[in-house]
Amino acid sequence: MLTVGKTSTVHETAPAGVPVAPRAAAPDRTLCVAPMMDWTDRHCRYFLRGFSPRTLLYTEMITAEALLRGDAARLLRHSPEEHPVALQVGGSAPERLAAAARLGEQAGYVEINLNCGCPSERVHSGAFGACLMAEPARVADCVAAMRAAVAIPVTVKMRIGILGGGNGGPVRSRLGIYDERDFEQLVAFTSNVSAAGCEVFIVHARQAVLGGLSPKENREVPPLRPAVVRRLAGQFPQLQFVLNGGLRTAAQAFDALQWCHGVMLGREAYHRPYVITELHQRVFADGWQRPTEPELLARMARYAVGERAAGEPLAAITRHMFGLYAGQSGARAYRQRLAEGARRPEAAADFFLY
Repeated sequence: MLTVGKTSTVHETAPAGVPVAPRAAAPDRTLCVAPMMDWTDRHCRYFLRGFSPRTLLYTEMITAEALLRGDAARLLRHSPEEHPVALQVGGSAPERLAAAARLGEQAGYVEINLNCGCPSERVHSGAFGACLMAEPARVADCVAAMRAAVAIPVTVKMRIGILGGGNGGPVRSRLGIYDERDFEQLVAFTSNVSAAGCEVFIVHARQAVLGGLSPKENREVPPLRPAVVRRLAGQFPQLQFVLNGGLRTAAQAFDALQWCHGVMLGREAYHRPYVITELHQRVFADGWQRPTEPELLARMARYAVGERAAGEPLAAITRHMFGLYAGQSGARAYRQRLAEGARRPEAAADFFLY
């Protein structure tokens, strides 16, 4: 299944046979870094881009309402050097999501991704996130509306299912069970949403527990079931599936690429960005060499000079750079230097070079 650098331009035809404009070429999703709240902001994405020029990066989730009622220009701001980069949106109202998707396309993002996987209570109380997996018809309406509004791809990030809960007791007893009924619900969701035009599903291979578990527990306690994602991919050979969840090494990710169309790394890529480089070199085999640590620091210093001049605090940038020397001698001293130096009012934008 390993297909590297695959992009496509899809020409669609209206029901009456009237040609419509071709859709934009899809980005290469072989290697992706997950959308992570409070982490994958534009500074983080700029830093991670130094570890692979071809990895598809995702924004933090931005709600449709924040884009439509707030400062969309600020929320969507990003550097051309971050590309390729996709926008993840949250919401459940088709017309609002369509308007938000248009803003994302106009801002230059290469894909709009709908969040149907976040299990936090703050999210599902607002009728978006993982709770939407219980409403496949609504998600299908959202996807159809967004696809009608933009030419770039519209994708969905989801879980392999959801479990409702109150105090967590009954839910915990169900965590070890994933039966045919669960899989049938997953198939039904995928079928409904794909019928609305979604061709790419990014699947976190855990169930989401709606109530009873903290967000951290939802990332760790529900068992990982990549075999379920593999079975789902076999059920829908015409669709593309990107595996997310529990991938910690380049070897694990490369093995998964033998049966799925792409892999998405999360916290491992944030804390140990070298894994992105390792996977890039193994998968793409294009001869690209990662810049040295001093070169990466010089790149970030140039970036920080411009951001500092625009009023951005240094700590907002350097907080994402702690993984630069992960696993190497002196890593702790480097992290301490960043943390303390960025808080000093007199610190120059390039203080970490000295």
